[in-house]
This record gives sequence, structure tokens and C-alpha cells, in this order.
Amino acid sequence: MTLRIAFAGFNLESVTAVPQIVELAEFERVCVRGRELTARFRGTNTVPGGCLKICEAEGAEFVPLFHTLLGALGPTADAAVAHYTGEIISGLARSGPLDGAILFLHGACWAPGYADVERHVIDAVRAAAPSLPIAVALDYHGNIDSETLRGADIAVAYRHSPHIDMGETGERAARALLRFLREGRRPGLAVARPDVVIPSIMSATALEPLASIIADARAAEQGGDCDISIMAGFSYADSANTGMSVICLDWDGQDAAEAKAQAFSDRLRAARKAIANAIPILSVEEALADVARKPAQGRPIVLLEHADRMNDSTHLLRALLDRDVGRVNVPFLLDPETAAQAHAAGEGAEINVSLAGKTAPETGGPIEAVARVIWSGPKSFTVSGRYQRGSFIDLGLTALIQIGAIRISVVSHFAFAVDGDPFFIFGEQPEDYDVILLRSKTHFRDYYEPMADRILVVDTPDLGPADVRLIPYRQLDTARAYPWSDAPA
Repeated sequence: MTLRIAFAGFNLESVTAVPQIVELAEFERVCVRGRELTARFRGTNTVPGGCLKICEAEGAEFVPLFHTLLGALGPTADAAVAHYTGEIISGLARSGPLDGAILFLHGACWAPGYADVERHVIDAVRAAAPSLPIAVALDYHGNIDSETLRGADIAVAYRHSPHIDMGETGERAARALLRFLREGRRPGLAVARPDVVIPSIMSATALEPLASIIADARAAEQGGDCDISIMAGFSYADSANTGMSVICLDWDGQDAAEAKAQAFSDRLRAARKAIANAIPILSVEEALADVARKPAQGRPIVLLEHADRMNDSTHLLRALLDRDVGRVNVPFLLDPETAAQAHAAGEGAEINVSLAGKTAPETGGPIEAVARVIWSGPKSFTVSGRYQRGSFIDLGLTALIQIGAIRISVVSHFAFAVDGDPFFIFGEQPEDYDVILLRSKTHFRDYYEPMADRILVVDTPDLGPADVRLIPYRQLDTARAYPWSDAPA
């Protein structure tokens, strides 16, 4: 008998302090359903793509409900959580007999009316389908605890940041669920928490000592019948379970799962200070002085404004306007008003812009400048880099503008600029520029580490500070969680 596996994805990484609420309409803009989901994601490096691959390879029927993913924005509206939770439940009910379900959730979605959005979704599905086996695929930056997953049978998370293994994560979730169904044996599932919060910029999985701990997790999997997910957590979503965690799925039983999860959690706790200080962080002045001392030589210097959470910070851009550092590119700056203004003016026009810095006071405020319009129009593309390869990205109305030696692509929809696509789509190459201003946290490393002259991580007073002690937590108990804490493990 062919096993029938339902799939639904509702995914958002929320910065609690961002004032803009993500409403249902924004999720609907990127939502795909039914057969369109299957067609859109087949062969992509995404969680639904990986789930589909394993289901088809193992002769199971993939039953697509919907998929909506917005990346990293602010909190979501309670109505959106309620809507998609209800759509999962109604979708399962109308899909006929099912053998299992895979839920793709982030782990750091935040909504004012829910203590734990992901727990709510999982619990609601469990209540509606008490005997249906449920697998959950999570983001590496999710905030979870054992209560989050109390209604799940299977749970796995990304192993890499940059998230180049999204497809592989979907494969792991589907493969584990199918094994559970075919063997009729539920694996142990445990979550352990070291009570540590770290900034996203320190969560890249190639940084030491985190890299060695993760490598040992992979080695432990080879020695046993288990799957270990080390999760960095997301410090900018304020909840009671904000912070790092370890999930262990173990076919040797619950005791084995709990022992391994706790062992790796203890290692994270012991290494917390080193993890939180893995790379140097520079001020704006320190970074620009470094560029002045050693200009780019054939390969671009990457300035990473990591504290920018909405892709519209103006702190570093404002400083660059006053410096001669060569040719500068600022990709995917979020400002729909300026994009519309440039499009209305037309190619070649000079316009007075009030550029970016509009989503929150911390972003630095708009820059007043005269800009020349290079190009404008609707823009979309298919990702060519390893992170989300094959995914469709709609930037909305977009404008390419020039201010002095600085070229800026101004977009209407939030999008990650982490690979070469922001240049390729305009017929350019990253190497055409001396300095590139990025706003990523870890995803840029997969593409830019091999090709950049150097990467300078710059701290600015935006909503994603490198020092997590600056975050005004209300839900998280920080007595033990700060990485500098000497509280006993």
C-alpha cells in the first residue's frame, strides 16, 4: 500500500522589536498550494524540495497542502497564525486517508497572542489528528524546548548556517517519518537546552568552537542510530525559550536520545563565551579605516552591517557617502517608496530621494541625496546560489540608482542579498565593485568567503546588536542565558 504524506509550510523568523507586523496578505503574496507547490519546488534546495525527493524515491505519495516562507521580518499578526493553523487542519481533513504529515516551521516565529507559535501549530494538528504521525522540519535559528515538540513524533533542523542544506533537511524529515511508518517503531525524541543566547553573526557553523561541536555531533550519528540537530536559536525573538538547543532523534530509544541531547547541550554551555566571541566586530569608523589602509585589489571588500534586521539601515551607507573607497554596491535596499519614485521619473532622471531608514528609529533615518536612475521596473529571479537554490524570488518594483560612486538596488519586497544574484540580474558581477555593503548574518559566507578580498563585520545601533545584553528582553529569563554569565551550568 502506498503511504500518503501531507506537507505544509508556514515559516517566518521574527524580530520582536520591529514595529511592522507581518499580516496575512504578505504571507499570501508568496504562498503556493497544491500542485503548484509540487511543480515549484521539485528539484530545489528547499525543505519541500527535499521532502518531495524522498517521497518520490521511496514510492510514497506527496500530498501538498501549502507553503509560505517570508524569511526574516518582524512579528506576525495573530490572525495569520490562526489562518494557517486552520488551513493545515482543514487540508488534512479533506485530503483523504493520510499516513503522516510533515510540517515545515521556523521555530522563531513570534506573534503577540502566542507564547510559542510553533508549539501552537503542532499541538493544534495533534489535537485534530490524534493518531497521525507528525514530522517537523525546523530552521537552525529556531527557539524551541521540549514543550514546543510535545506533539511531534519526528523533529530535525538545518545543520548548516549558511543554510545550504535546506533540501537535505527535508530529506531527513521525510526519511525518518517513512521509517517510522514502515517499522512501526517510534524513535526517542529529546530536546536539551544549554540556556545560552548568542547573536546571529556568531552562529555560522564553520566558526570555532561551534564547528568542532557540530563535527562531533556528526561523528556521534555515525556511531549510533540517531539524528542530532544543534540549533543556534534566534536572539532577536523574545520568548521564554529563546536561545540555543539540541534535538536528538534516536532509534535506540528515549533514554539514548536524552543522553546525547544533554551531552551536546553541556558542551555548548561550556563553550558559550568562545562561541559568542568567535569573530571580531568593528565599529563603522574602524571598518572604514581598514578599507582606507588597504583598498580592494581586484576582489571586493565586503562590509557586513549585521545589526540591520530589515535591509534598510542607513548607518554605514551614510558614512560611505562621505568617503572615497572606490566603486560601491548596496544590493536589495528595502524602500518601496523610493523604488516607485524612481520608476515614475524614468531611466536617466535625477531625483531627490529620501532613502531607506524608515522601518524603525534604530535604522538611522532616511538619507537625503540626489540620485540618478539607472533602471527601474518589476524584478524577479530564480536563486542560483546554494542557499535556497531554485527558489523563486519576487523583488516587486525595483530601481537601480546611483549616488556618486555608490550603486544601489532599491527593492519593494524584503529579500536576502547573499550570493551573486543581486548582480547577475542586472548584467553585472560582484567583482565589478571595490566594496559591497551586505546586511546578512551568516548566509553570505557560502558565496563571499571564497571570493572576497576580506570581510569586515560592522556593528551599528540597529535592532540586531552583537551584544545580546542590549536586547530589552521581557519574556526571556536572562539570569543564566547571557554567554558571559558565570552562573553554574
